[in-house]
Amino acid sequence: MTIYNVGSINLDHLYQLDHFVRPGETMASDSYQCLLGGKGANQSVALAKAGAQVKHVGAIHHNDQAIIKQLESLGVDTGLIKQLDVPTGHAIIQLTKEAENSIILYQGANHALTEAQVDDVLSQAVAGDWVLLQNETNLIEYTMRKAQEHNVKVAFNPAPMDVDLTKQVLSLVDLLIVNEVEAMDLIGAADIDSAIEDFPKAYPDLAVLMTLGKAGVCYFDGSKSNADNKISVNAFSVDAVDTTAAGDTFIGFCLSSIMKGEDITKSIIRACAASAICVTRLGAASSIPTEQEVDEFLAKNSLPNKN
Repeated sequence: MTIYNVGSINLDHLYQLDHFVRPGETMASDSYQCLLGGKGANQSVALAKAGAQVKHVGAIHHNDQAIIKQLESLGVDTGLIKQLDVPTGHAIIQLTKEAENSIILYQGANHALTEAQVDDVLSQAVAGDWVLLQNETNLIEYTMRKAQEHNVKVAFNPAPMDVDLTKQVLSLVDLLIVNEVEAMDLIGAADIDSAIEDFPKAYPDLAVLMTLGKAGVCYFDGSKSNADNKISVNAFSVDAVDTTAAGDTFIGFCLSSIMKGEDITKSIIRACAASAICVTRLGAASSIPTEQEVDEFLAKNSLPNKN
């Protein structure tokens, strides 16, 4: 089985600061790095490191060959990435000493996908394959409808959140992956407890993975076994230095585990372990652990409580 990740590719310009820059303030950065990033690229790397067969579908500027080489070195199939005369997307990231980040995105080539490109990609897909999307590329709804025509499952991580777009495409989604802020925005809840209670009522037939930061993960779907009893898994406790790619790491490892036939609870625990390792390292794609590192982490750390 293959995951076709129709996702963004960015160059991340990472600045470490004492605090986020305020209006009218000029601040010197403690350090600077230019790293491979973008939610799409991060998730492709996480999928590949988790042992999944992942083909990245996206676009970059034709001069940025180093991106192709780096993705390939990390196990990602790059044959479906278009090289255009359009600037590669990039992000300006402020990272504080408390491991909080603030991000400005420039979409660039990430919004240069064409319907013909999507059609060609999905003509290769077969039953059992998945399409993974985030909200950093164009043609979101078109891609989902084409996936549905080919009987390919769709996983959607609607970040950065566009409430109207997300609600419009939920009927085309098999697995929705949101964090607590995105969940509250989507359901219109004032706090996360209300969102957890109201979400399955509003969307009873939708499988949802809701990441809750330090509080762990909540999962529910429309099956009889989970309709009234949501699955919750606590997060592993680690000393975080950078949370930039934690969610992307979680998605890659969880989806890879699901595709390998693991049950949802084991898949979530494994993904929590991967994201726990990720936040102890600087950077985005460079911080994502390998399968072996996750195995070693799980062997040394007690499993979070779950219900």
